[in-house]
Amino acid sequence: MAIDLAKIKSDLESFDVNDLKNIGTAPLAVRIIVIAVVVIAILGLGYYFDTKEQLLRLEQLERKEQDLRRKFEARQRKAANLEAYKAQLEEMKTAFGAMLRQLPSKTEIPSLLVDISETGLRSGLTIDLFQPQAEAKKGFYAEKPIKLEMRGNYEEMANFASGVATLPRIVTLHDIEIAPVKGGGLSMKATAKTYRYLEDNE
Repeated sequence: MAIDLAKIKSDLESFDVNDLKNIGTAPLAVRIIVIAVVVIAILGLGYYFDTKEQLLRLEQLERKEQDLRRKFEARQRKAANLEAYKAQLEEMKTAFGAMLRQLPSKTEIPSLLVDISETGLRSGLTIDLFQPQAEAKKGFYAEKPIKLEMRGNYEEMANFASGVATLPRIVTLHDIEIAPVKGGGLSMKATAKTYRYLEDNE
């Protein structure tokens, strides 16, 4: 069936808006255009009031699904490594226990002070000051500082530091000041710190 473009053009030119009241008797071309406009308007309104909202909701749900998927994958990786984490925790407990055993108990502190003093003397240093300070509690352990003032040469001081490092209990040296002494040699001021594990009743 051939489309008569000249007739359609003629129908559109002779169409008056007032003819919409009698759309049923309007020319075919006009009826097709009016129906197309009405269909487009209905689809547009439907999209605006219903489909658009659903698409936004769908986009939100897709984002939520991606977040949940990422969380699930992260938890799945953790669950897959659970046995490795348990083994690592046991290793850490063992290492922590070994370190705790290196902290002296309350009764061992006096003998440890003697060990530090003897280490200085064995190294050849002259001890001018050996002054234990008040204990300071730091969470699960207590810190016991000892003020030191010693004289000797560089090698003797190095031997002292090395000897302290090899003591069976943990002792650290802080605030070290070394200065030359008139007549030769060096003087060293330092604070030695030892630590002890606090008992449950403390």
